[in-house]
Amino acid sequence: MKYKYELHTHTKYGSRQCGRTEPKDIARMYKEKGYSGIVLTDHYSPLTFDLLHGLFNPKKFIDCYINPYYEMKKYEDDNFSVMFGMELRHYATANDYLIYGVDEKWLREQGNLLALWEKDMSKLMHSQGYLVYQAHPFRPGIRRCNPEYLDGVEIYNGKTDRDSNEKAEAWAKQNGKLMVSGSDFHVPKQLARGGIITDKPIRNNADLLDTLKSMNFEFIKTY
Repeated sequence: MKYKYELHTHTKYGSRQCGRTEPKDIARMYKEKGYSGIVLTDHYSPLTFDLLHGLFNPKKFIDCYINPYYEMKKYEDDNFSVMFGMELRHYATANDYLIYGVDEKWLREQGNLLALWEKDMSKLMHSQGYLVYQAHPFRPGIRRCNPEYLDGVEIYNGKTDRDSNEKAEAWAKQNGKLMVSGSDFHVPKQLARGGIITDKPIRNNADLLDTLKSMNFEFIKTY
């Protein structure tokens, strides 16, 4: 049996400036497409936390960021898993980093993650055993991160053109990095454009990290 998982998804609440879809509708649509689970990676960035919130009281707004995960979690069942991740962006940059394995308790204990840059961000995430991937690294306006700070690269992104995705894959292979695929879902027309196909189910973040490290999966690409 094969299992399909989406690794890059945004809701209208956790990614409030660009997401347009309710968590319950995302879960329903992915189930209808035959997926076995979703990693919710809402934007932890200035797109979600404005400068005032991030600087002075980021913890106050963590509930707003985490609540969509719990809303989607209501639609989890024996055949469909919902896991918590994040897409982190720092101040004054267009770079995005997919973080896999994130724990809610840990996140609530952190200060302003928006103020961290790549080296410190990488050190912090790796201290918890999380994996750091640069998302869509060849989109216009994106600067490639120092590969030393990355575990992997999003080599296929459903919102990114083929040439940019192929450059990302070549860059990942050149630097010996792990690789993932994701739809970068924000609206229904972006449904099920990416993800991975596994031979074993992924039930939680521990399973997810093991699977991503093993690279024992197929990439979903829609071109």
